[in-house]
Amino acid sequence: MTSSLPLLAGAALVAGLLGAPQTGATTTEPGRWAVGASRPQPAAKARPAAKTAVVAGGDDVVERVAARGTPDQRHVLDYWTPRRMAAAVPIDLLGTAGMFGKPRVPLRRRAARTAGTRWNAGGSVTRTTGRVFLTLGGLDFVCSASSVRSTNKDLVVTAGHCVKDGTGAWADNWTFVPGYDRGRRPYGQFTARRMFVAGPWSRSADDSYDIGMVALNHRGGRHLGEVVGGQGIAFGTARGRQTHGFGFPAEPPYDGEHLVYCAGPVRDDPHGQTDDQGMRCDMTAGSSGGPWLSGFDAATGRGTITSVSSFKYSDDRGTMYGPYFGDVARELYTAAERS
Repeated sequence: MTSSLPLLAGAALVAGLLGAPQTGATTTEPGRWAVGASRPQPAAKARPAAKTAVVAGGDDVVERVAARGTPDQRHVLDYWTPRRMAAAVPIDLLGTAGMFGKPRVPLRRRAARTAGTRWNAGGSVTRTTGRVFLTLGGLDFVCSASSVRSTNKDLVVTAGHCVKDGTGAWADNWTFVPGYDRGRRPYGQFTARRMFVAGPWSRSADDSYDIGMVALNHRGGRHLGEVVGGQGIAFGTARGRQTHGFGFPAEPPYDGEHLVYCAGPVRDDPHGQTDDQGMRCDMTAGSSGGPWLSGFDAATGRGTITSVSSFKYSDDRGTMYGPYFGDVARELYTAAERS
């Protein structure tokens, strides 16, 4: 039987590095890759914030309060210097895979053809998609995320493992940089106010629910949605649709400095291990949490978010999987947009 490897360069990698239970472990070999984490960097001790995990909206939503007060927000903004952001490159899976009992199968370093292409057409997606920077277990990581239309105008959607290490720790120093491009932060950066993950992800690192949503603090008195807008979101949509996936892959042949996309129809997980759907895509570590947009209009850069990048199987490096947005994702969104 085939097993999965998380897409963040992450959840499982973090678990392995910290000695915690493997994130998203579902079966035996060959394992999954996460597409979103960075190479470990020395991290300063995080300023304590309110860290009480509570259950909201029933058993399927778990919440953590992040940097709400001005001192905590300032600490996060000061922590992410340009130097730290520039140093946030993905962990080398070849050197870490053995740490959690998986074969040494590196992400592809070079390929004659890649399915990921730099997005140069402009439009809303260049503003609403951004990079996430976070600290987990004393290490600095990167992911991708997207602004989403919501009641509070402050919401982003990403992968669950970009917010919480499965059954393990929550992230600290969480910040979103919309419109990131070659180190530039044209719309500034927004710190996390409240973080939400699906209950099945927090309880058992279930890949079918690798979804996270984060309500952000204002910046200069303005909501994220007022600054960059937001993509639509939908739940319970038809499966197998044509989809565009976006993110900031940082493992070669990519460098994490540009917005990249893949496009094509999605299909159900052929291994039957998750409720996810897969898209042919060669994006690498750093793209975890990037939005999957159905009904995407290239002229406007707008679409409807129906999933996020989550993991790859190690025997199929060319297919990226994302969780299906069903009732649990809807419940997660409802709790987060009202926060």
